[in-house]
Amino acid sequence: MLFLNTRPAERAAALTQFLKAHQVDVLDLPLLELAPMPWSESLKALYAGLASVQIIVAVSPSAVTYGMQGLERAGLTADSISHVQWIAVGDATAQALKDYGFSSHVPEVETSEGMLDLPLLYKLAPNVKIAFWRGEGGRQFMMNSLHEKGIELLNFVLYWRKCPEHASRILTKNLLRLQRQQGYCMLVTSEASWRNWQMLIAEHSEVLHYAHFLVLGERLFHLLEQDRQAHQYLFHIYQLNDLRKESILKQIAAVQGTP
Repeated sequence: MLFLNTRPAERAAALTQFLKAHQVDVLDLPLLELAPMPWSESLKALYAGLASVQIIVAVSPSAVTYGMQGLERAGLTADSISHVQWIAVGDATAQALKDYGFSSHVPEVETSEGMLDLPLLYKLAPNVKIAFWRGEGGRQFMMNSLHEKGIELLNFVLYWRKCPEHASRILTKNLLRLQRQQGYCMLVTSEASWRNWQMLIAEHSEVLHYAHFLVLGERLFHLLEQDRQAHQYLFHIYQLNDLRKESILKQIAAVQGTP
């Protein structure tokens, strides 16, 4: 069964290589492309405020990369945030932080809900300040939940996301292949990537009926379920709790009915 790896290009290679080594037919079709936000006085002011922050939430490896670049741009060093406790959304983000010398708290479920369940956030003191290193539009649910608890947030929007221009070309080249498939698997890791896929496939929506979507987290699962019912699609949905290569391979095997 064909597997569509929709991760951004810089994150897709390791998963594609791993799956191909386990005899999975993989098509790289990135649905998100990341680019750093331009430097601004507002970002400079946010970095100046890190001295009073107790926790930084890093939502992706890219957030770590762009965040550390901004730290240097602001004239600060890693020592200036040595007092901070880190929360990483998953293992890949935790490894990115480790590469800079920082350990982090990682949730069992790599979602906003999973991070909110961490003891560090679940039992917050009212005077704690939390910084978010994130992309445009990301982690609104988590930030709103903390804001409702009266937590002061520093909102670092470090990069923006768009659908890559070459995604439509990849789809056009492989459309007949998808239409002929008995079924295919696709990884869906965010609402943004799901909406981009719906946009790309709008003129060939019958292809959605053949899909087995592997989605990250309960909230995204329910989003696809709502769309399935609203449009009477016949696709299948399977929930992932993390983006480990082994977890994805296991779910693909389950979809294929192999041990």
